[in-house]
Amino acid sequence: MIFRPAALLLLALSLAACGTMGPPPAIDPAFDAPYTLDGGDRLRVVVFGQEGLTNSYAVDGSGRIFMPLIGSVDARGLTTQQVASNIAHKLKNGFVREPHVAVEVEAYRPFFILGEVTAAGQYAYVNNLSVETAVAIAGGFTARANRTTFTVVRNINGVPSSAAVPPYFTVRPGDTITVHERWF
Repeated sequence: MIFRPAALLLLALSLAACGTMGPPPAIDPAFDAPYTLDGGDRLRVVVFGQEGLTNSYAVDGSGRIFMPLIGSVDARGLTTQQVASNIAHKLKNGFVREPHVAVEVEAYRPFFILGEVTAAGQYAYVNNLSVETAVAIAGGFTARANRTTFTVVRNINGVPSSAAVPPYFTVRPGDTITVHERWF
């Protein structure tokens, strides 16, 4: 059988679409950066010895939480440790002599799944969520789904970044997963 160059190109593209041309491309190392907060996360802030300040706070759409005495505290793009440090710094400026603050995520923002799944949409995030588990939460694959390579879009430093990932890739809150259609 003799293949013409155009036919070879089509064959290569179809094999790539089916996920049979080897492993997906390397994932940007920024995808492994520590988890940072954004709108939709709910935080549990504990100020030791200050029961009036210890509470749950939602990160609003502008990426801030609002606390008594100190008002607005930036959270978007920061880790929980950075937010705790910012709160302690603000409290130390005239409110609490030696503030000891702990911040933990009480509820994560949802993840999103699109494409060739039974029920695309927004779903509550659970710890250690993989792409494959996210597909199961969304009702499973459709008959036309590519089951080997997926696209995940994640905000990194406020900029959407995408990567082709395998089924076992770990999803984070706020990620958008796309399950593509296979060609054959």
